[in-house]
Amino acid sequence: MNLIALSWNYIKAKPLNMLLNMLLMGLGIAIILVLILLSSQLEDNLSKNKKGIDLVVGAKGSPLQLILANVYHIDFPTGNIKLEEAKALSRNRLIAQTIPLALGDNYRGFRIVGTNHDYVKLYEAQVAEGELWKNNLDVVVGANVAEKLKSKIGDKFYGAHGLSVADMDHDEMSYHIVGILEKNNSVIDNLILTNIESVWAVHEHDEEHEDEHGIPQIGSAYTSGFPDGDEDAEITSMLIKFRSPMGAVTLPRMINSQTNMQAASPAFETQRLFSLLGIGVDLLKAFAAIIIIIAGLSIFISLYNALKDRKYDLAIMRSLGASKTKLFIHVILEGVIITVLGGILGFLLGHGLTEFLAGLYEKSDDIGLTGLVFVNQEFLVILISVGIGILASLIPAINAYKTDISEVLAKE
Repeated sequence: MNLIALSWNYIKAKPLNMLLNMLLMGLGIAIILVLILLSSQLEDNLSKNKKGIDLVVGAKGSPLQLILANVYHIDFPTGNIKLEEAKALSRNRLIAQTIPLALGDNYRGFRIVGTNHDYVKLYEAQVAEGELWKNNLDVVVGANVAEKLKSKIGDKFYGAHGLSVADMDHDEMSYHIVGILEKNNSVIDNLILTNIESVWAVHEHDEEHEDEHGIPQIGSAYTSGFPDGDEDAEITSMLIKFRSPMGAVTLPRMINSQTNMQAASPAFETQRLFSLLGIGVDLLKAFAAIIIIIAGLSIFISLYNALKDRKYDLAIMRSLGASKTKLFIHVILEGVIITVLGGILGFLLGHGLTEFLAGLYEKSDDIGLTGLVFVNQEFLVILISVGIGILASLIPAINAYKTDISEVLAKE
């Protein structure tokens, strides 16, 4: 006797009940999976992009905005800081490394970041074509930038002032693409990198500092440390790596209280961000769990009511040699089959909905959101759902196990 086929035939006999139970179970699982996929990808992305950055120092304002703008490049900077102040701070004995950043321009929505070669090393990015910048106005583009804009080595373009696509172009001088980075699934994939002197040059265009080709001569391009600048020179921020844990204890307080700059910890600010977002996520997960429990109750009611009409069938099966254990397993299998089908539906709906939502959000590629990934937590959700299906089938299965052949046949 094939119990699986038998259970499936009984389920098919009432297709409306089957579809309703599958839909309820699938809907609950889908909601939970969407939340798991979105939150896990966002958390992984945030963790990867802040790796190696212990502190961000910039202009005073919102600490979270400082982190979002200078680490994740998804917000506007809080302002600029004096280059000399930044240099002085970088010489603190508690600091192992500083990487300066100069923001403020974009090209077709992709941010132009003035920095040094240490920034590329921070994200362990590799050059796919060409080389890193050596001269002023040379740029290296991330993999997503090159793919979306069809960029090639040797291309030239004009940056636009500001961080939105509609901003005015700096059409006095053009950037020159000398390198394209390999894709490494970090924020650097979506950036256009150059040296800080080039960013200064574009903003402070001076005819007498040009050569015959129109390239500003403001010293040679640097590859590490800080650029040379006058006393009025400014940068947007600097990324700091501590020499020892003592830096985390003393530096932020000292910077915030004794300087015109602000210090913010990426680890602390992202944790605070997730604690705020987590309240809404937990509420939605609780709502989805309620739907799954309702689906379990629906399965229980369906099986329990169906068992009343099937007592004669079960008695016949017992008289033909089926053991009580087989009848028990037979009913349990019905609940498991419905739950598994609901799980498959929820799995497909969850991933499909995540991919759909990612497609609607234009910045989804920038933060790595997709429905085409799998995380370990979703298999746990499926297993828990199957467990609910088994629990829902347990009482009807026990009743089937206790079926009295003689009493049922005598009544018939």
